[in-house]
Amino acid sequence: MGTSKSATLAAPEQTTEQTTEQIRRLAAGTLMPGFSGIAVPVWILDAYDAGLAAVCLYGTNVASPVQLRDLCAGLRAHSPHTLIAVDEEGGDVTRLHYLTGSPQPGNAVLGRLDDVTLTATSAATIGQELASLGINLNLAPDADVNSEADNPVIGVRSFGAEPDLVARHTAAWIRGLEDSGVASCAKHFPGHGSTTSDSHHELPRVSADAATLEARELVPFRALVEARGATVMTSHILVDALDPENPATFSSRILQGLLREELGFEGVIVTDALDMAGASAETGVPEAAVRALLAGADLLCLGSDTGPELYEQTLAAITAAVAEGRLDPARLADAAARVAALSARFPAAGAAEIHQATPRGISSKPGRPALDSADTDGTLDAGRIREAFEVSAAAENWLAREEAVAIVQVDTGANFAVGQVPWGPAAATDAVVGEGEVPDGAKVAVVGRGLDGDHPLWTVFSRLRAEGHAVIAVECGWPRGGADIVTYGASLGVSQALCGLLLGSN
Repeated sequence: MGTSKSATLAAPEQTTEQTTEQIRRLAAGTLMPGFSGIAVPVWILDAYDAGLAAVCLYGTNVASPVQLRDLCAGLRAHSPHTLIAVDEEGGDVTRLHYLTGSPQPGNAVLGRLDDVTLTATSAATIGQELASLGINLNLAPDADVNSEADNPVIGVRSFGAEPDLVARHTAAWIRGLEDSGVASCAKHFPGHGSTTSDSHHELPRVSADAATLEARELVPFRALVEARGATVMTSHILVDALDPENPATFSSRILQGLLREELGFEGVIVTDALDMAGASAETGVPEAAVRALLAGADLLCLGSDTGPELYEQTLAAITAAVAEGRLDPARLADAAARVAALSARFPAAGAAEIHQATPRGISSKPGRPALDSADTDGTLDAGRIREAFEVSAAAENWLAREEAVAIVQVDTGANFAVGQVPWGPAAATDAVVGEGEVPDGAKVAVVGRGLDGDHPLWTVFSRLRAEGHAVIAVECGWPRGGADIVTYGASLGVSQALCGLLLGSN
Protein backbone atom coordinates (compact mmCIF):
# COMPACT_ATOMS: atom_id res chain seq x y z
CA MET A 1 0.00 0.00 0.00
CA GLY A 2 2.78 2.40 -0.83
CA THR A 3 0.76 3.75 -3.80
CA SER A 4 -0.24 7.38 -3.42
CA LYS A 5 -3.82 8.50 -3.95
CA SER A 6 -2.92 10.43 -7.10
CA ALA A 7 -1.08 7.46 -8.59
CA THR A 8 -4.04 5.22 -7.82
CA LEU A 9 -6.46 7.53 -9.56
CA ALA A 10 -4.23 7.72 -12.66
CA ALA A 11 -3.63 3.97 -12.88
CA PRO A 12 -5.26 1.67 -15.45
CA GLU A 13 -8.63 0.13 -14.61
CA GLN A 14 -7.23 -3.31 -13.72
CA THR A 15 -4.78 -1.81 -11.24
CA THR A 16 -7.59 0.28 -9.71
CA GLU A 17 -9.65 -2.87 -9.17
CA GLN A 18 -6.74 -4.61 -7.55
CA THR A 19 -6.10 -1.62 -5.33
CA THR A 20 -9.75 -1.49 -4.31
CA GLU A 21 -9.56 -5.15 -3.31
CA GLN A 22 -6.43 -4.43 -1.29
CA ILE A 23 -8.21 -1.57 0.45
CA ARG A 24 -11.16 -3.83 1.26
CA ARG A 25 -8.79 -6.40 2.72
CA LEU A 26 -7.06 -3.78 4.84
CA ALA A 27 -10.46 -2.51 5.99
CA ALA A 28 -11.49 -6.05 6.95
CA GLY A 29 -8.27 -6.24 8.96
CA THR A 30 -9.58 -3.50 11.26
CA LEU A 31 -13.06 -4.92 11.94
CA MET A 32 -14.38 -6.98 14.83
CA PRO A 33 -18.04 -7.95 14.30
CA GLY A 34 -20.25 -10.02 16.51
CA PHE A 35 -22.80 -12.48 15.17
CA SER A 36 -26.08 -14.07 16.17
CA GLY A 37 -26.50 -17.65 17.28
CA ILE A 38 -24.49 -20.44 18.82
CA ALA A 39 -22.78 -21.65 15.63
CA VAL A 40 -20.39 -19.83 13.34
CA PRO A 41 -22.35 -18.38 10.40
CA VAL A 42 -21.11 -18.84 6.85
CA TRP A 43 -20.70 -15.10 6.32
CA ILE A 44 -18.12 -14.93 9.13
CA LEU A 45 -16.09 -17.70 7.49
CA ASP A 46 -16.30 -15.90 4.15
CA ALA A 47 -15.21 -12.67 5.84
CA TYR A 48 -12.19 -14.45 7.30
CA ASP A 49 -11.20 -15.58 3.83
CA ALA A 50 -11.36 -11.92 2.73
CA GLY A 51 -9.15 -10.60 5.54
CA LEU A 52 -11.36 -10.25 8.64
CA ALA A 53 -9.20 -9.52 11.68
CA ALA A 54 -11.32 -10.53 14.64
CA VAL A 55 -14.67 -11.51 16.06
CA CYS A 56 -16.19 -10.73 19.42
CA LEU A 57 -18.29 -13.27 21.32
CA TYR A 58 -21.25 -12.29 23.50
CA GLY A 59 -23.50 -14.01 26.01
CA THR A 60 -26.02 -14.81 23.30
CA ASN A 61 -23.38 -16.96 21.59
CA VAL A 62 -23.22 -19.28 24.62
CA ALA A 63 -25.57 -22.23 25.14
CA SER A 64 -23.36 -24.62 27.11
CA PRO A 65 -19.68 -25.12 28.01
CA VAL A 66 -19.25 -27.83 25.36
CA GLN A 67 -20.94 -25.72 22.68
CA LEU A 68 -18.75 -22.73 23.52
CA ARG A 69 -15.61 -24.83 23.30
CA ASP A 70 -16.68 -26.20 19.90
CA LEU A 71 -17.59 -22.73 18.64
CA CYS A 72 -14.16 -21.37 19.52
CA ALA A 73 -12.43 -24.41 18.03
CA GLY A 74 -14.35 -23.95 14.80
CA LEU A 75 -13.36 -20.28 14.55
CA ARG A 76 -9.74 -21.09 15.30
CA ALA A 77 -9.65 -23.99 12.82
CA HIS A 78 -10.84 -21.78 9.98
CA SER A 79 -8.60 -18.84 10.87
CA PRO A 80 -5.73 -19.92 13.16
CA HIS A 81 -4.32 -16.43 13.56
CA THR A 82 -7.54 -14.53 14.21
CA LEU A 83 -8.29 -12.53 17.33
CA ILE A 84 -11.22 -13.98 19.24
CA ALA A 85 -12.40 -11.42 21.77
CA VAL A 86 -14.82 -11.44 24.66
CA ASP A 87 -15.94 -9.20 27.55
CA GLU A 88 -14.86 -11.34 30.50
CA GLU A 89 -14.33 -8.82 33.27
CA GLY A 90 -15.13 -11.29 36.03
CA GLY A 91 -17.78 -10.19 38.49
CA ASP A 92 -21.05 -8.91 37.06
CA VAL A 93 -19.86 -8.69 33.43
CA THR A 94 -19.24 -12.19 32.14
CA ARG A 95 -19.69 -13.97 28.84
CA LEU A 96 -18.15 -17.38 29.52
CA HIS A 97 -20.40 -17.75 32.57
CA TYR A 98 -23.41 -15.97 31.11
CA LEU A 99 -25.71 -18.86 32.04
CA THR A 100 -24.70 -19.13 35.70
CA GLY A 101 -22.77 -16.02 36.77
CA SER A 102 -19.02 -15.65 37.20
CA PRO A 103 -17.16 -17.40 40.02
CA GLN A 104 -14.81 -14.39 40.15
CA PRO A 105 -15.67 -11.56 42.56
CA GLY A 106 -15.19 -8.63 40.20
CA ASN A 107 -13.29 -5.38 40.37
CA ALA A 108 -15.11 -3.57 43.17
CA VAL A 109 -14.57 -6.47 45.60
CA LEU A 110 -10.92 -6.76 44.56
CA GLY A 111 -10.46 -3.03 45.03
CA ARG A 112 -12.03 -3.19 48.49
CA LEU A 113 -9.64 -5.99 49.49
CA ASP A 114 -6.78 -3.96 47.98
CA ASP A 115 -4.41 -6.87 47.54
CA VAL A 116 -2.78 -6.62 44.12
CA THR A 117 -1.68 -10.25 44.30
CA LEU A 118 -5.31 -11.35 44.61
CA THR A 119 -6.23 -9.11 41.69
CA ALA A 120 -3.48 -10.55 39.51
CA THR A 121 -4.51 -14.08 40.51
CA SER A 122 -8.15 -13.43 39.61
CA ALA A 123 -7.10 -12.06 36.23
CA ALA A 124 -4.72 -14.97 35.63
CA THR A 125 -7.49 -17.47 36.39
CA ILE A 126 -9.71 -15.73 33.86
CA GLY A 127 -6.82 -15.67 31.38
CA GLN A 128 -6.15 -19.38 31.74
CA GLU A 129 -9.82 -20.14 31.14
CA LEU A 130 -9.89 -17.93 28.04
CA ALA A 131 -6.65 -19.35 26.69
CA SER A 132 -7.99 -22.89 27.08
CA LEU A 133 -10.77 -21.91 24.68
CA GLY A 134 -8.49 -20.22 22.16
CA ILE A 135 -9.71 -16.73 23.09
CA ASN A 136 -6.77 -14.32 22.91
CA LEU A 137 -8.25 -10.86 23.50
CA ASN A 138 -10.18 -9.97 26.64
CA LEU A 139 -11.96 -6.62 26.64
CA ALA A 140 -11.01 -5.99 30.27
CA PRO A 141 -10.13 -4.64 32.80
CA ASP A 142 -12.43 -1.73 33.48
CA ALA A 143 -10.02 1.05 34.45
CA ASP A 144 -12.66 3.70 35.16
CA VAL A 145 -12.58 5.60 38.46
CA ASN A 146 -16.18 5.34 39.64
CA SER A 147 -16.44 8.80 41.16
CA GLU A 148 -20.21 9.03 40.60
CA ALA A 149 -22.24 6.75 42.87
CA ASP A 150 -25.25 6.93 40.54
CA ASN A 151 -23.23 5.88 37.47
CA PRO A 152 -25.65 3.58 35.59
CA VAL A 153 -23.10 1.58 33.60
CA ILE A 154 -19.80 1.38 35.56
CA GLY A 155 -20.39 0.96 39.30
CA VAL A 156 -19.00 -2.34 40.58
CA ARG A 157 -17.14 -2.88 37.30
CA SER A 158 -14.65 -0.33 38.69
CA PHE A 159 -11.96 -1.08 41.26
CA GLY A 160 -13.10 1.97 43.21
CA ALA A 161 -13.44 5.72 43.49
CA GLU A 162 -9.81 6.49 44.34
CA PRO A 163 -7.50 7.00 41.32
CA ASP A 164 -4.31 5.50 42.74
CA LEU A 165 -6.14 2.39 43.94
CA VAL A 166 -7.73 1.91 40.53
CA ALA A 167 -4.35 2.44 38.86
CA ARG A 168 -2.46 -0.19 40.85
CA HIS A 169 -5.21 -2.79 40.41
CA THR A 170 -5.52 -2.02 36.72
CA ALA A 171 -1.80 -2.72 36.33
CA ALA A 172 -2.02 -5.90 38.40
CA TRP A 173 -5.01 -7.17 36.40
CA ILE A 174 -3.20 -6.53 33.13
CA ARG A 175 -0.12 -8.41 34.34
CA GLY A 176 -2.15 -11.39 35.53
CA LEU A 177 -4.13 -11.66 32.31
CA GLU A 178 -1.29 -11.10 29.85
CA ASP A 179 1.04 -13.48 31.67
CA SER A 180 -1.60 -16.09 30.79
CA GLY A 181 -1.16 -15.35 27.10
CA VAL A 182 -4.30 -13.25 26.58
CA ALA A 183 -4.25 -9.60 25.52
CA SER A 184 -5.87 -7.10 27.87
CA CYS A 185 -7.98 -4.07 26.98
CA ALA A 186 -8.23 -1.33 29.61
CA LYS A 187 -11.41 0.70 29.25
CA HIS A 188 -13.13 3.16 28.76
CA PHE A 189 -10.61 5.85 27.74
CA PRO A 190 -10.41 8.64 28.80
CA GLY A 191 -12.72 7.62 31.67
CA HIS A 192 -16.42 6.75 32.00
CA GLY A 193 -16.57 6.77 35.81
CA SER A 194 -18.06 10.23 36.39
CA THR A 195 -21.00 9.90 33.98
CA THR A 196 -24.63 9.73 35.02
CA SER A 197 -25.92 8.30 31.73
CA ASP A 198 -25.21 5.13 29.78
CA SER A 199 -23.49 5.38 26.39
CA HIS A 200 -25.39 2.29 25.24
CA HIS A 201 -28.49 4.49 25.16
CA GLU A 202 -27.28 8.09 24.72
CA LEU A 203 -24.16 10.24 24.52
CA PRO A 204 -22.88 11.07 28.03
CA ARG A 205 -21.03 14.29 28.72
CA VAL A 206 -18.15 14.79 31.18
CA SER A 207 -17.84 18.39 32.35
CA ALA A 208 -14.82 18.01 34.66
CA ASP A 209 -12.00 20.46 34.06
CA ALA A 210 -8.59 19.43 32.72
CA ALA A 211 -6.96 19.39 36.16
CA THR A 212 -9.61 17.04 37.51
CA LEU A 213 -9.27 14.73 34.53
CA GLU A 214 -5.50 14.62 35.00
CA ALA A 215 -5.77 13.85 38.71
CA ARG A 216 -8.63 11.38 38.44
CA GLU A 217 -9.61 9.83 35.08
CA LEU A 218 -6.17 9.62 33.49
CA VAL A 219 -4.27 8.10 36.43
CA PRO A 220 -5.25 4.46 35.68
CA PHE A 221 -4.52 4.91 31.98
CA ARG A 222 -1.04 6.16 32.76
CA ALA A 223 -0.63 2.95 34.76
CA LEU A 224 -1.82 1.02 31.70
CA VAL A 225 0.89 2.59 29.57
CA GLU A 226 3.52 1.88 32.21
CA ALA A 227 2.36 -1.75 32.41
CA ARG A 228 2.60 -1.95 28.59
CA GLY A 229 -0.97 -3.18 28.27
CA ALA A 230 -1.75 -4.52 24.83
CA THR A 231 -4.86 -2.52 23.99
CA VAL A 232 -7.11 0.25 25.27
CA MET A 233 -10.81 0.77 24.56
CA THR A 234 -12.31 4.13 23.70
CA SER A 235 -15.52 5.51 25.22
CA HIS A 236 -18.45 7.10 23.45
CA ILE A 237 -18.53 10.16 25.69
CA LEU A 238 -18.04 13.88 25.18
CA VAL A 239 -15.29 15.30 27.39
CA ASP A 240 -15.60 19.08 27.27
CA ALA A 241 -12.10 19.84 28.52
CA LEU A 242 -10.52 17.63 25.84
CA ASP A 243 -12.81 17.92 22.81
CA PRO A 244 -16.27 19.45 23.28
CA GLU A 245 -17.40 18.54 19.76
CA ASN A 246 -16.36 14.92 19.17
CA PRO A 247 -16.94 11.87 21.38
CA ALA A 248 -13.65 10.29 22.45
CA THR A 249 -14.00 7.46 19.91
CA PHE A 250 -14.06 10.03 17.10
CA SER A 251 -11.60 12.56 18.51
CA SER A 252 -8.08 12.72 17.09
CA ARG A 253 -7.26 15.15 19.91
CA ILE A 254 -8.04 12.45 22.45
CA LEU A 255 -6.81 9.32 20.64
CA GLN A 256 -3.78 10.74 18.87
CA GLY A 257 -2.92 13.88 20.82
CA LEU A 258 -3.58 12.62 24.36
CA LEU A 259 -3.35 8.83 24.23
CA ARG A 260 -0.61 8.33 21.64
CA GLU A 261 1.51 11.48 21.93
CA GLU A 262 1.11 12.66 25.53
CA LEU A 263 0.62 9.35 27.36
CA GLY A 264 2.86 7.40 24.96
CA PHE A 265 0.54 4.46 24.33
CA GLU A 266 1.93 2.22 21.58
CA GLY A 267 -0.61 -0.61 21.52
CA VAL A 268 -3.88 -1.14 19.70
CA ILE A 269 -6.77 1.29 20.16
CA VAL A 270 -10.07 -0.61 20.20
CA THR A 271 -13.44 1.09 19.96
CA ASP A 272 -16.31 0.33 22.24
CA ALA A 273 -19.16 -1.22 20.26
CA LEU A 274 -20.11 1.08 17.43
CA ASP A 275 -23.76 -0.02 17.50
CA MET A 276 -24.17 1.83 20.80
CA ALA A 277 -26.33 4.95 20.67
CA GLY A 278 -23.47 7.12 21.93
CA ALA A 279 -21.52 6.22 18.79
CA SER A 280 -23.96 5.76 15.92
CA ALA A 281 -27.47 6.92 16.79
CA GLU A 282 -27.14 9.86 14.42
CA THR A 283 -24.80 8.51 11.72
CA GLY A 284 -25.16 4.73 11.62
CA VAL A 285 -22.41 2.18 12.18
CA PRO A 286 -20.62 2.43 8.77
CA GLU A 287 -20.02 6.16 9.11
CA ALA A 288 -19.04 5.69 12.77
CA ALA A 289 -16.40 3.18 11.62
CA VAL A 290 -14.91 5.69 9.19
CA ARG A 291 -14.87 8.43 11.83
CA ALA A 292 -13.15 6.13 14.33
CA LEU A 293 -10.39 5.25 11.87
CA LEU A 294 -9.91 8.91 11.02
CA ALA A 295 -9.52 9.71 14.73
CA GLY A 296 -6.87 7.03 15.23
CA ALA A 297 -8.70 3.86 16.30
CA ASP A 298 -7.27 0.57 15.02
CA LEU A 299 -9.74 -2.23 15.79
CA LEU A 300 -13.43 -1.44 15.38
CA CYS A 301 -15.91 -3.35 17.53
CA LEU A 302 -19.11 -3.39 15.47
CA GLY A 303 -21.49 -4.86 18.04
CA SER A 304 -23.21 -8.04 19.13
CA ASP A 305 -25.49 -8.59 16.13
CA THR A 306 -23.60 -7.28 13.14
CA GLY A 307 -24.99 -9.45 10.35
CA PRO A 308 -23.61 -9.76 6.80
CA GLU A 309 -25.43 -6.69 5.47
CA LEU A 310 -24.06 -4.30 8.08
CA TYR A 311 -20.60 -5.84 7.78
CA GLU A 312 -20.61 -5.29 4.00
CA GLN A 313 -21.94 -1.75 4.40
CA THR A 314 -19.11 -0.97 6.82
CA LEU A 315 -16.48 -2.37 4.47
CA ALA A 316 -17.95 -0.36 1.62
CA ALA A 317 -17.99 2.85 3.67
CA ILE A 318 -14.32 2.52 4.60
CA THR A 319 -13.33 1.67 1.03
CA ALA A 320 -15.29 4.65 -0.29
CA ALA A 321 -13.68 6.96 2.26
CA VAL A 322 -10.25 5.98 0.94
CA ALA A 323 -11.33 6.35 -2.71
CA GLU A 324 -12.73 9.80 -1.99
CA GLY A 325 -9.52 10.95 -0.33
CA ARG A 326 -11.21 11.36 3.03
CA LEU A 327 -9.31 8.52 4.73
CA ASP A 328 -5.57 8.25 4.12
CA PRO A 329 -4.73 4.70 3.01
CA ALA A 330 -1.63 4.92 5.18
CA ARG A 331 -3.85 5.42 8.25
CA LEU A 332 -5.86 2.34 7.28
CA ALA A 333 -2.72 0.30 6.66
CA ASP A 334 -1.29 1.40 10.03
CA ALA A 335 -4.45 0.28 11.84
CA ALA A 336 -4.50 -3.11 10.09
CA ALA A 337 -0.79 -3.63 10.79
CA ARG A 338 -1.25 -2.88 14.50
CA VAL A 339 -4.08 -5.41 14.71
CA ALA A 340 -2.03 -8.06 12.89
CA ALA A 341 0.89 -7.45 15.24
CA LEU A 342 -1.41 -7.90 18.24
CA SER A 343 -2.56 -11.26 16.93
CA ALA A 344 1.05 -12.30 16.40
CA ARG A 345 1.99 -11.18 19.92
CA PHE A 346 -0.82 -13.25 21.49
CA PRO A 347 -1.08 -16.44 19.43
CA ALA A 348 -3.74 -18.92 20.47
CA ALA A 349 -3.43 -22.67 20.85
CA GLY A 350 -4.14 -24.83 17.82
CA ALA A 351 -7.71 -25.94 17.14
CA ALA A 352 -7.08 -29.59 18.07
CA GLU A 353 -5.48 -28.56 21.35
CA ILE A 354 -8.39 -26.22 22.10
CA HIS A 355 -10.93 -28.93 21.39
CA GLN A 356 -9.31 -31.27 23.91
CA ALA A 357 -8.83 -28.63 26.60
CA THR A 358 -10.99 -28.46 29.70
CA PRO A 359 -11.56 -24.77 30.45
CA ARG A 360 -10.80 -23.89 34.06
CA GLY A 361 -13.85 -22.62 35.89
CA ILE A 362 -16.39 -23.98 33.39
CA SER A 363 -18.34 -26.96 34.62
CA SER A 364 -20.74 -29.04 32.56
CA LYS A 365 -22.34 -30.52 35.68
CA PRO A 366 -25.97 -29.49 36.23
CA GLY A 367 -27.15 -27.58 39.28
CA ARG A 368 -25.72 -24.76 41.33
CA PRO A 369 -22.17 -24.96 42.72
CA ALA A 370 -21.92 -25.54 46.45
CA LEU A 371 -21.72 -22.53 48.72
CA ASP A 372 -18.29 -21.37 49.85
CA SER A 373 -16.35 -23.51 47.42
CA ALA A 374 -12.62 -23.70 47.96
CA ASP A 375 -10.14 -21.86 45.78
CA THR A 376 -8.68 -24.96 44.14
CA ASP A 377 -9.43 -23.52 40.69
CA GLY A 378 -8.06 -20.06 41.45
CA THR A 379 -11.41 -18.70 42.64
CA LEU A 380 -11.26 -16.49 45.71
CA ASP A 381 -12.83 -18.26 48.71
CA ALA A 382 -16.06 -16.91 50.22
CA GLY A 383 -14.54 -15.91 53.53
CA ARG A 384 -12.06 -13.63 51.78
CA ILE A 385 -14.81 -12.14 49.60
CA ARG A 386 -16.88 -11.35 52.69
CA GLU A 387 -14.05 -9.18 53.98
CA ALA A 388 -14.99 -6.72 51.24
CA PHE A 389 -18.62 -6.41 52.38
CA GLU A 390 -19.94 -3.44 54.30
CA VAL A 391 -22.01 -4.73 57.23
CA SER A 392 -23.84 -2.24 59.41
CA ALA A 393 -24.46 -2.54 63.14
CA ALA A 394 -28.12 -3.24 62.37
CA ALA A 395 -27.08 -6.10 60.09
CA GLU A 396 -24.75 -7.51 62.75
CA ASN A 397 -27.66 -7.54 65.19
CA TRP A 398 -29.86 -9.20 62.56
CA LEU A 399 -27.24 -11.87 61.93
CA ALA A 400 -27.05 -12.62 65.65
CA ARG A 401 -30.78 -13.23 65.97
CA GLU A 402 -31.91 -16.85 66.22
CA GLU A 403 -35.02 -16.79 64.01
CA ALA A 404 -35.20 -18.78 60.81
CA VAL A 405 -33.82 -16.91 57.79
CA ALA A 406 -35.81 -15.95 54.71
CA ILE A 407 -34.19 -14.33 51.67
CA VAL A 408 -36.36 -12.31 49.30
CA GLN A 409 -34.73 -11.09 46.08
CA VAL A 410 -36.39 -8.16 44.33
CA ASP A 411 -36.07 -8.25 40.54
CA THR A 412 -33.74 -5.53 39.31
CA GLY A 413 -32.80 -4.82 35.73
CA ALA A 414 -29.18 -4.64 34.64
CA ASN A 415 -27.40 -2.41 32.16
CA PHE A 416 -26.63 -3.69 28.67
CA ALA A 417 -23.01 -4.47 29.55
CA VAL A 418 -24.13 -6.94 32.22
CA GLY A 419 -27.06 -8.40 30.30
CA GLN A 420 -29.31 -11.16 31.61
CA VAL A 421 -26.82 -12.99 33.83
CA PRO A 422 -28.16 -14.77 36.95
CA TRP A 423 -27.28 -12.71 40.01
CA GLY A 424 -27.64 -12.50 43.76
CA PRO A 425 -28.80 -15.26 46.10
CA ALA A 426 -31.24 -16.54 43.46
CA ALA A 427 -28.21 -17.60 41.40
CA ALA A 428 -26.54 -19.33 44.34
CA THR A 429 -29.17 -21.06 46.45
CA ASP A 430 -32.68 -22.51 46.36
CA ALA A 431 -33.45 -20.80 49.69
CA VAL A 432 -34.80 -17.62 48.06
CA VAL A 433 -38.57 -17.19 48.51
CA GLY A 434 -41.19 -14.77 47.27
CA GLU A 435 -42.50 -12.03 49.53
CA GLY A 436 -45.74 -13.93 50.10
CA GLU A 437 -43.86 -17.10 51.05
CA VAL A 438 -41.97 -15.69 54.04
CA PRO A 439 -42.75 -17.89 57.08
CA ASP A 440 -44.25 -16.35 60.18
CA GLY A 441 -41.58 -15.30 62.65
CA ALA A 442 -38.71 -15.43 60.15
CA LYS A 443 -36.07 -12.72 59.90
CA VAL A 444 -35.82 -11.47 56.34
CA ALA A 445 -32.99 -10.24 54.10
CA VAL A 446 -34.42 -8.30 51.16
CA VAL A 447 -31.88 -8.23 48.33
CA GLY A 448 -31.60 -5.91 45.33
CA ARG A 449 -29.10 -3.84 43.40
CA GLY A 450 -28.94 -0.20 42.39
CA LEU A 451 -30.91 0.76 45.48
CA ASP A 452 -31.81 4.38 44.85
CA GLY A 453 -34.71 5.98 46.68
CA ASP A 454 -37.27 4.82 44.11
CA HIS A 455 -36.22 1.19 44.02
CA PRO A 456 -39.14 -1.26 44.55
CA LEU A 457 -37.11 -3.06 47.21
CA TRP A 458 -38.02 -0.37 49.73
CA THR A 459 -41.74 -1.07 49.32
CA VAL A 460 -41.18 -4.78 49.95
CA PHE A 461 -38.92 -3.91 52.88
CA SER A 462 -41.60 -1.70 54.48
CA ARG A 463 -44.38 -4.24 54.03
CA LEU A 464 -42.37 -7.04 55.62
CA ARG A 465 -41.35 -4.85 58.54
CA ALA A 466 -44.98 -3.80 59.04
CA GLU A 467 -45.84 -7.52 59.31
CA GLY A 468 -43.50 -7.77 62.28
CA HIS A 469 -40.43 -9.32 60.66
CA ALA A 470 -36.87 -8.29 61.47
CA VAL A 471 -35.74 -7.02 58.05
CA ILE A 472 -32.45 -5.89 56.53
CA ALA A 473 -31.77 -4.49 53.06
CA VAL A 474 -28.89 -5.92 51.01
CA GLU A 475 -27.28 -4.00 48.13
CA CYS A 476 -25.58 -6.24 45.54
CA GLY A 477 -24.14 -3.26 43.71
CA TRP A 478 -22.39 0.02 44.31
CA PRO A 479 -23.67 1.68 47.52
CA ARG A 480 -26.17 4.51 47.15
CA GLY A 481 -27.14 4.78 50.79
CA GLY A 482 -29.65 3.03 53.05
CA ALA A 483 -28.60 -0.62 52.72
CA ASP A 484 -27.59 -2.67 55.77
CA ILE A 485 -25.20 -4.93 53.83
CA VAL A 486 -23.33 -3.91 50.67
CA THR A 487 -21.59 -6.66 48.71
CA TYR A 488 -20.04 -4.56 45.89
CA GLY A 489 -21.08 -7.11 43.30
CA ALA A 490 -23.68 -9.68 42.31
CA SER A 491 -21.59 -12.40 40.64
CA LEU A 492 -22.02 -16.06 41.52
CA GLY A 493 -18.88 -15.99 43.64
CA VAL A 494 -20.02 -12.92 45.58
CA SER A 495 -23.57 -14.26 45.89
CA GLN A 496 -22.32 -17.55 47.33
CA ALA A 497 -20.35 -15.58 49.90
CA LEU A 498 -23.43 -13.52 50.74
CA CYS A 499 -25.60 -16.62 51.14
CA GLY A 500 -23.01 -18.10 53.46
CA LEU A 501 -23.21 -14.97 55.60
CA LEU A 502 -27.01 -14.77 55.66
CA LEU A 503 -27.60 -18.48 56.19
CA GLY A 504 -24.74 -19.05 58.60
CA SER A 505 -22.95 -21.49 56.27
CA ASN A 506 -19.17 -21.84 55.98
